[in-house]
Amino acid sequence: MMLRALLGLVVALVVACIGGLAWLALMPEPPGPPPVAEGPAAPPPPAMAAVIAASRPLRAGNLLGPDDLSRLELPPGSIPAGARPDTPAERTELVGAMLRHSIEAGQPLRAGEDVIRPGDRGFLAAVLAPGMRAVSIGVDAVTGTAGLIWPGDRVDLLLSQSLDAQSLPATRRVAGETVLADLRVVAIDQRLVQGAVNLDNASGIDRGNRTVTLEVTPAQAERVAVANRLGRLALTVRAALPEPTALPGILPRRPLTWSGDVSAALQDPGNQTGTILRLFQGPAKTEEIRF
Repeated sequence: MMLRALLGLVVALVVACIGGLAWLALMPEPPGPPPVAEGPAAPPPPAMAAVIAASRPLRAGNLLGPDDLSRLELPPGSIPAGARPDTPAERTELVGAMLRHSIEAGQPLRAGEDVIRPGDRGFLAAVLAPGMRAVSIGVDAVTGTAGLIWPGDRVDLLLSQSLDAQSLPATRRVAGETVLADLRVVAIDQRLVQGAVNLDNASGIDRGNRTVTLEVTPAQAERVAVANRLGRLALTVRAALPEPTALPGILPRRPLTWSGDVSAALQDPGNQTGTILRLFQGPAKTEEIRF
């Protein structure tokens, strides 16, 4: 009797469990959280813009050279007003410009506010030191060191001239000398750039006409004007480090360089210490007698 009651209880429990599972299975699932609407995709980071900046700290009054310029990339929204884009044309325009005030390394250069360029009104007056003058000379691709001179370089001015006096021996008919030393170049013809030639816009021919403007004292300006009439002028570039005993424009006493000092072919081996006597027999006949 007890066994039947116990078996019936077990059967009842099994049926109850099966019924509970079936009831849970037939119940509808609770609603889940509402779907979240997807927002627009995040925009990509803005492209960086390249501008021209100072490659090192620069002082007011300096003339910019190619090594003073560097590339700086900034977000478009943070570019200062007036900053120049980093393009070859913009760099060419800035080379030779004078800084109006000192700037730090990495600071963008603004053409209208930070620099004054050759050709701008008042450039020469601003770039010259007090009491100094600006004088221009004409050079070509040879006498202007093949277009490799930049504003701010220090140069010497050389004069070579031919002496037409027939009474002079061949060893004394051409002379060369340094007229002025350690002059600062303040401007160059705008078409004269490093490694380039001055081509005529119409024909494409190298005309070879270039102008270099030098900073000189009033007395030196007079010497340049006279030297320009005497013969051919040429420029030599000085080293960046100053010579310890050299003063700007001051020349030590040095002998002239004559044609005979350069070419041994002009020396007469048979008349190194001799004397030449010229006999003039009328306007068209001259006879030389060597002793």
